[in-house]
Amino acid sequence: MNEIGGYDFEDLEAGMSASFAKTITEADILLFAAASGDINAVHINEEFARTTPFKGRIAHGMLSASMISATLAGRLPGPGTVYLGQNLRFKAPVRAGDTVHATVAVKELQPEKSRVVMSTVCTVAGKVVIDGEAVVMATSRARRVAECADSAGEPAITSESIEAQRSCR
Repeated sequence: MNEIGGYDFEDLEAGMSASFAKTITEADILLFAAASGDINAVHINEEFARTTPFKGRIAHGMLSASMISATLAGRLPGPGTVYLGQNLRFKAPVRAGDTVHATVAVKELQPEKSRVVMSTVCTVAGKVVIDGEAVVMATSRARRVAECADSAGEPAITSESIEAQRSCR
């Protein structure tokens, strides 16, 4: 693991998985609409939403998909992970009061750049609502060691270089 509690690339194996769950609230939907600017009536206007195939308001797909980001950043690979890409397929609506369970699993390891291909799925009450695949860059013990070796010959003349040398120990 890295110093902030995430898995280093070298710790990962195909098949490893982790999950995160959150119940979507009315406040989550309204705050997401405000933060994202996505004020589509299907998300915020019950009267209009009743006229749609969904027969009522639904949460933003990207709000539900953000549970995948929370799982990648908080669980696997965890803190220090850089999100590089994601494809998503939205399968069913999510509504306020639904608990979204996001699960990610290591599918493929690409050691040349410490990249990891992850399968991603979100479910509500056992039903798949989103599936897809993410590509992330995990922290790397080997990269940290190489960076420390590169900086070993440099004089510590700034607070940043002093801190970098301390972290190499």
